[in-house]
Amino acid sequence: MTFTKVLVANRGEIAVRLIQGIQQAGLQAVAVHSEPDKHAPHVALADDVISLKGQTSAETYLDTATLLAECKRLGVDAIHPGYGFLSENAEFARACKKAGLTFIGPSPEVIDSMGDKITAKKLMDDAGVPILPSIEITDDTPEKAIEAEAEKIGYPVLVKAAAGGGGKGMRRVDSPADLLASMAAAQREATNAFGDGRVFIEKYVVSPRHVEIQIFGDTHGNAIHLWERECSIQRRHQKIIEESPSPALDDALREKMATAAVTAAKALNYTNAGTVEFILAPNGEFYFLEVNTRLQVEHPVTELVTGLDLVALQLLVAKGEALPSQSAITQRGHAVECRIYAEDPANNFLPSIGTLHRCQWPIGPNVRVDTGIVEGNAVSIHYDPMLAKLICWGPNRAAALATMDWALQNTVILGVTTNIGFLRQVINHPQFISGEFDTHFLEHHPITEPALSDEELALAAIISRWPATAALSKSTTSTTAPNTAPTESPWALANNWRNAGLGV
Repeated sequence: MTFTKVLVANRGEIAVRLIQGIQQAGLQAVAVHSEPDKHAPHVALADDVISLKGQTSAETYLDTATLLAECKRLGVDAIHPGYGFLSENAEFARACKKAGLTFIGPSPEVIDSMGDKITAKKLMDDAGVPILPSIEITDDTPEKAIEAEAEKIGYPVLVKAAAGGGGKGMRRVDSPADLLASMAAAQREATNAFGDGRVFIEKYVVSPRHVEIQIFGDTHGNAIHLWERECSIQRRHQKIIEESPSPALDDALREKMATAAVTAAKALNYTNAGTVEFILAPNGEFYFLEVNTRLQVEHPVTELVTGLDLVALQLLVAKGEALPSQSAITQRGHAVECRIYAEDPANNFLPSIGTLHRCQWPIGPNVRVDTGIVEGNAVSIHYDPMLAKLICWGPNRAAALATMDWALQNTVILGVTTNIGFLRQVINHPQFISGEFDTHFLEHHPITEPALSDEELALAAIISRWPATAALSKSTTSTTAPNTAPTESPWALANNWRNAGLGV
């Protein structure tokens, strides 16, 4: 199977990452953009561009008919969906196949089966992958039977939507008295969010960790894993910090979970990139959660510890080539990723919109920045507020976290409020540093971010007037014309000045 021109059906940092990977493979990359994104970096990087009229996702990035028509016009022969948007849309994958386009991802049938949590659990159970005790709820299931089965499972239990994700249609239930009301509320929420009110009940694991295994499959029947990622630091079921290796796993448990993930991949005849997500109990037992049938936001963590380019592997598999052997894939050192959002931690993490007046990323050994924004871009209400991902590597966890702390300190974003100071407090928290935490870390250790002082705000205002090139200057002297702002960067001053939270 061959292709030469790939549409990146996405935006932001993942679009930049994919375009770079496609071009490095010697292929042409086509970008798509909405009206608010017309000046975004991914548009400038692409070899060809599809301009869509409209602002919202529904009007633009989710307009499959227009995307496919434009692919035909431009001679596109493959599509990479990235994550989000159309990445786990089985109908879109089918439409690509019908149009003669290579969909860089798993088959529509696998996407369908893993998109339904009830079906997914049955398939994994049949394959011998550990699953949580659960019961399926149908319209015909008597209330008494539901209550009896929940008692068998043992409280607390979790009511979950069969479709969708992101915490919608999910309720923890601690006592029988709350079961039916919680189930009805979850059904209503699931119907509103996904158009599908089906729910099921499963055992709730107290103090769980969220550990996932990166998998790959090819068209030759090979299935491999690329080790694990620790994703327990979450807010409202949204990951914000990920790392590899997981501090919770020893070698034996790591191998056991990885083997289970490969078993899942083989049971699905999985092709391309995917992630098997597990709930890890404090006693070391683990249970299947779901399969994400796409490239993950946190894939750079795996790239840094394995030395593999996951986008390059996706392209290789899509062309029908074979994957490397499992024995060739090893972990080295430690990597951690922090997601930088335009949001206000001091105001219930509400999104922050505005124009980016200053956007300066850290440059240093073992620091990687994946971003889709530049100075002058606007952060709008129409899309996810993630601005960038900082990914740092070290020979061990302590070194990786120290590098991450440095990188966060040396990130400057002015024009919107960000969570940079919040992230620094998390990675410097003694409980996080110890490695002894679970998915409720932020509930058990609420982090309140102090407001910037008048001095810090004034300094931020001064910094915003420095040219971007001057901000990276290492010179300790400068010539300043009368009545103009100095051109010397505060980073170059030989004093004790530090960027201690100006990113917020």
